[in-house]
Amino acid sequence: MANGVSTYKMHNGHRGINHPVKNLVTGKGEITSQNHGFAVNREEAEAHKDLEVTHLHLNDDTVAGIAMKSKNCFSVQYHPEASPGPHDSSYLFDQFIQNLK
Repeated sequence: MANGVSTYKMHNGHRGINHPVKNLVTGKGEITSQNHGFAVNREEAEAHKDLEVTHLHLNDDTVAGIAMKSKNCFSVQYHPEASPGPHDSSYLFDQFIQNLK
């Protein structure tokens, strides 16, 4: 919303474990935990000149991650588990620390 991209209330939110997400940057799939009822408007995000859609939810093709092209920041619409697992998304913590450096 801070970048002028709208969100909308989902008919069925994403709740619970084992939600499949595809990382569009690496092409890898991730199994995630989620708990949200709103989503970012995909068409607006893809058309935005300063945003990149980085992750998609594979069940319904909703946006699961974005990054700004002009700033060193990103966001995902799920819980990147730190522990005890799964560890599919643990690289996001490394990426965040790298952004801080």
